[in-house]
Amino acid sequence: MQSMPHRRQAAAVRAAGTLPVVVARRLAAPAPDRGAGPLEPDLALLLRLVGRLRWPDLERMSAPAAHAESRREAAVLAGRRLRADVRALQLPGPAGPLAGRLYAAGGDSLVVWLHGGGWVLGDHDTHDALHRRLARASGASVLAVDYRRAPSAPFPAAADDAVAAVRWAHAHAAELGADPLRIGVGGDSAGGNLAAVAALALRDAVAFQVLLYPVTDVSREHPSYAEFEDGPWLTAGLMRWFRAHYLPDAAAARDPRVSPLLAPDVAGVPPAYVGIAGHDPLRDEGLAYGRRLEQAGNEVSLDVLPAQLHGYAELAGVSRSARAATARAARWIRARHQ
Repeated sequence: MQSMPHRRQAAAVRAAGTLPVVVARRLAAPAPDRGAGPLEPDLALLLRLVGRLRWPDLERMSAPAAHAESRREAAVLAGRRLRADVRALQLPGPAGPLAGRLYAAGGDSLVVWLHGGGWVLGDHDTHDALHRRLARASGASVLAVDYRRAPSAPFPAAADDAVAAVRWAHAHAAELGADPLRIGVGGDSAGGNLAAVAALALRDAVAFQVLLYPVTDVSREHPSYAEFEDGPWLTAGLMRWFRAHYLPDAAAARDPRVSPLLAPDVAGVPPAYVGIAGHDPLRDEGLAYGRRLEQAGNEVSLDVLPAQLHGYAELAGVSRSARAATARAARWIRARHQ
């Protein structure tokens, strides 16, 4: 199955995602009982199919090789390409220009989006399907930023780029077609980490924040690491691989710019949507961050999706349930500007 051509892999994955729930449930492999409850049937079937494709373990690869493999896998999982008004642009970063893509939605709201990938993987192309889907479903334009990645640019490079990108978006709101009072920040996984960091740094300058299954504390492994040591999808081992590349200085793990859960003060941050996947090594730290924001008096929509897995927003093109989960975040964004 590993040698199956890219197009056949993509077609097989798309076809599996269209099956009725009852059929997907019958075809899916039995999941191990971790106490977290069952996965959505279409995701269980997707995992079984991907397992038969024998994709390599990224943590056993060099960072450049893993990045190339993640691009290939993202193309297989992207699903049907949605139409979008996309414009390439360049914005200044702390260490040089950053490539951006504006997915214009026609309204005056905008979300600066920071892609996931453990600060090591991911780029405009791996997340293009997600950016298109968010712009269409939310009605807000999406400014995707290709920040610097580890290991060539370890912490705090990505965090600095994220803050700079949001500041630039505010300064150039008119040319982006946005109202500066309606500019938010968002991201998935490590991108959710960067979005949280930017929201903490800028606070009043950000209208809202969208954090999908975010990394919020790399200073320790919360209990969900042990529960989902072997995944599904994201494994604890891959998270350790990401952390080692992004934080060559382990002492930096307690810096709030990489562990926002440890920030001394989280009051006064913008309204937050925090999407939590039930099957995720990062589940507990994401929950802890959402609850801490609530306890500090912030407006928070803590959306726990027990049957979802880490990375569901990237699977929305090939999974009905992941599409529905991603739509929840998009509806929350839309509600911010109605």
